[in-house]
Amino acid sequence: MLILPVLFLLAGCTSSTPASVEESSQHPLEASSVMSSADSFSIAYITGKFDPLVHPAFTTIQPEHANQSGLRLRADAYAAFVEMYTAALKDGVTLRIISATRNFDRQKQIWEKKWTGQTLVEGGINLTEAEPDPVLRAKRILRYSSMPGTSRHHWGTDIDLNHLENDWFARGEGLKIYTWLAEHASSFGFCQPYSPKGEDRPFGYEEEKWHWSWMPVARSLTQQAATLLKDEDVRGFLGDQTAVDIGVVEHYILGVSSLCK
Repeated sequence: MLILPVLFLLAGCTSSTPASVEESSQHPLEASSVMSSADSFSIAYITGKFDPLVHPAFTTIQPEHANQSGLRLRADAYAAFVEMYTAALKDGVTLRIISATRNFDRQKQIWEKKWTGQTLVEGGINLTEAEPDPVLRAKRILRYSSMPGTSRHHWGTDIDLNHLENDWFARGEGLKIYTWLAEHASSFGFCQPYSPKGEDRPFGYEEEKWHWSWMPVARSLTQQAATLLKDEDVRGFLGDQTAVDIGVVEHYILGVSSLCK
């Protein structure tokens, strides 16, 4: 008797509104029910255990806004980006999305390639050789890459823009782009979560000048992650046993700029 109401809810969702239904899949944390509020998200959503290709809140980023085809983003976050893109273009600044939503499975691929040495980390280092200790190896990856289940890119609110090197944003075109974002991005709801490390942000990833969050939804997700997600929930990938020792929820998910909380 519950099938027809659920189907009705799914049919009523569009890509332009926040999802009130969380999809189910093979992941154990994915067992979620119909949500009572558009501002509530299941553990499955928070940890990226859903398919953004079919999730009703998501849409495809158009070619003029990205460096590759098929990138997905929440429709509300994308609408805000398009407004920001248009405003920046008028000032001679071209914003280009180079990474958007990555679900748990995609983040797992990225993480495990670094964990096993298939992908070398900064400095051309093979971590299986350089860091035999699991916690130290995980921390090296965590300089710039999230554990699966903890990435803000799971949420469909976060984008990487133009380049993935801080030095690129220190001069020339990169400096022009970053200066514009620092002055104007907040007007469109975007915030740089990984600001320089210091008193405001003693923990977490290194600075990422390219990473911007759409706060009208990301702020709620950050707060709910703090309440709902435990270190022991972060599992299902090589090296997941280190999540508890590292305190990945407090130090990484919540290790963002105070302006982005």
